[in-house]
Amino acid sequence: MAVVTGANSGLGLITATELARRGAHVVLAVRDIAAGEEAARRIGGDVEVRELDLASLDSVRTFAAKSAADHPAVDLLVNNAGLVLLGPRRTTADGFELHLGTNMLGHFALTGLLLDKLAAAREPRVVGFSSITHKNAHLDFDDLMSERDYGASPAYGRSKLATTIFGIELDRRLRAAGSPIVSTLAHPGLTRTNLTPRAWEHRGRLGQVIARVGLLVTQPVEQGALPQLRAATDPGARGGQFFGPSGFGETRGRGTEARLSREATDPAVGKRLWAAAEELTGVSYL
Repeated sequence: MAVVTGANSGLGLITATELARRGAHVVLAVRDIAAGEEAARRIGGDVEVRELDLASLDSVRTFAAKSAADHPAVDLLVNNAGLVLLGPRRTTADGFELHLGTNMLGHFALTGLLLDKLAAAREPRVVGFSSITHKNAHLDFDDLMSERDYGASPAYGRSKLATTIFGIELDRRLRAAGSPIVSTLAHPGLTRTNLTPRAWEHRGRLGQVIARVGLLVTQPVEQGALPQLRAATDPGARGGQFFGPSGFGETRGRGTEARLSREATDPAVGKRLWAAAEELTGVSYL
């Protein structure tokens, strides 16, 4: 059984479709049930739709509890869902800065709550969804929620750095615990999804123009999903391995092993972020 968050559109939809095509039972973990049901009709195969809002820890706990009750094991967890909003600072239901809360903390909690079910599978795997933007980002542990001098683009980059650090630290801890679970990571380069238009919604018509121009330099979503699919299905993938596009500056092309930033691989940073995530979410594991 595979769980794909944000599976109703974009990279998540492509990933869920391919997993279903390969015979997996796929849970589409989505915030919008109607959109999820439409995606399920498009995908066909053995799929089900379940509600999950990563910007709400209550929703994450409810989803995890119901999934654990209904399925004896989780073979694959693809932490795909994410957002980028370039308007004013916003917060989750739990008061977290929206990018960090959704892109990283929600997935941190979900992974921990499903860990026992993952460990019950034969060859379990967790796939984290990074971004090329993580390479220029830096975490400020004195202002994780970006309450001082907020900028939407830097906040998004920091959330993706945090997601990347989480995936690498998860691998360290799984290895240390002797767990069979493999933690891999991927990023899509510059890919054409619905996130770009939504990011500029706050700018009205000008935002629509900016989004359309930006889409001209992106690759199709089917190609952007290749690194993520490799991270999820390559039988030779190792824990801690990071995949991205092979083309110019990791912006486009087939999936290959990609480069991580120095901060993303720093064990001290990983340990510190993990402790902060446990405290913020109330979910402790490994």
